[in-house]
Amino acid sequence: MPHSMPSRRDLLRLVPAAGLAAGALPFADLVSANAADLKKRGKACILLWMNGGPSQFETFSPLTGHKNGGGTKAIATKVPGMQFAEYWPEAAAVANHLAVIRSMTSKEGSHPRATYLLHTGYLPNPSARHPTLGSIVASQLPPTGVSSDLPPVVRIGGRGRGDSGAGLLGRQWDPFEIRDASQSPSNTTPTVPTDRHLRRLGLMDRLGSDFAKALPQEAADHASLYRRATNMILSPAMTAFDVDAEPEAIRKEYGEGSFASGCLLARRLIEHGVSFVEVVSNGWDTHQDNVEKVKELAGEVDRPFAALIRDLAQRGMLDDTLVIWMGEFGRTPQVNPRGGRDHFPRSFNAVLAGGGVAGGAIVGKTDRAGTEVADRPVTVPDIFATFCKCMGIDPTIENMASSGRPIKLVDGGEAVHELLG
Repeated sequence: MPHSMPSRRDLLRLVPAAGLAAGALPFADLVSANAADLKKRGKACILLWMNGGPSQFETFSPLTGHKNGGGTKAIATKVPGMQFAEYWPEAAAVANHLAVIRSMTSKEGSHPRATYLLHTGYLPNPSARHPTLGSIVASQLPPTGVSSDLPPVVRIGGRGRGDSGAGLLGRQWDPFEIRDASQSPSNTTPTVPTDRHLRRLGLMDRLGSDFAKALPQEAADHASLYRRATNMILSPAMTAFDVDAEPEAIRKEYGEGSFASGCLLARRLIEHGVSFVEVVSNGWDTHQDNVEKVKELAGEVDRPFAALIRDLAQRGMLDDTLVIWMGEFGRTPQVNPRGGRDHFPRSFNAVLAGGGVAGGAIVGKTDRAGTEVADRPVTVPDIFATFCKCMGIDPTIENMASSGRPIKLVDGGEAVHELLG
């Protein structure tokens, strides 16, 4: 049976990866002058996104001694005085690497809008598509590791969410999406010999010569995307996506399940020079049976979260890799009649590790009932300014929207100095 060339549709599915992966164009042409002037090699970021809004009370801000706590017990951690909810024993064992913000606050309780906000630092605006944190990091940090053929932004396990991808930064910084970390990315296996594949690309260029004359910039972008996709799928660095290549002992350390595979893949990709990896855990919108659902979800997330932290630390990578655990908001202090908790952006939590963050730190607190931030409120711009500080990125850098309006990477805010080691 004759080999078949990947279709135009197949290659277009790789366009985000193609735009992200270095190849046809020198990477220096893709990175801002500011980033080129900064010594930020080795920096990377992993976002563990709890899609749906995790309950703060059943995760890292347990509320004991009050009915709003829902009966969840608190357990001791490796850090004296720091307690987590009982469903997180593995995270408790690495708490010396973790910093917990218990006073996150915003005003946005809608899933799509809050997801956009916590990924970009901005609320949706029809006049501009703001870049996500991943696109910001990738556009500002030079690539590192053994290969620059891989996309610098990878999202694992989440599709069709409310953020805007690279937005005004351009498609070259859009995330490359992987549905299942335990399987090779789709449409990335060449189906013809390399020389034949390249000849076909050359033929495509010649057939598109009239198009190139009429619309030279569009044609150049189109050709560049195809070639970057080709560089990626033909690169030896594609082995980074094979989590089964890891020693069995390490795979056991991370545990089983899609989130575990995602965390292990995140570490492998960071090692190969990917700047930003997002791993998504779904199902945190616990409007009913909150305790049981969070217990189940924590069982999927706790072990690989802790394993990722230990693995990065043992490999000497944690100091230069910022790990973020968060969702779009928290859950109501009051338990509803269905045994669930509803949307609550007024106070929630987030956890940071590595990247210069002071492990074992606790920032902020709520009142006894968990309804209001009682100390050290941290806004979304504040935490984005903190991310930038950890990554060595200037948050005041401006990009131009299509409307001609300059937009800063971060809309104000101040870095949380208590977190910076």
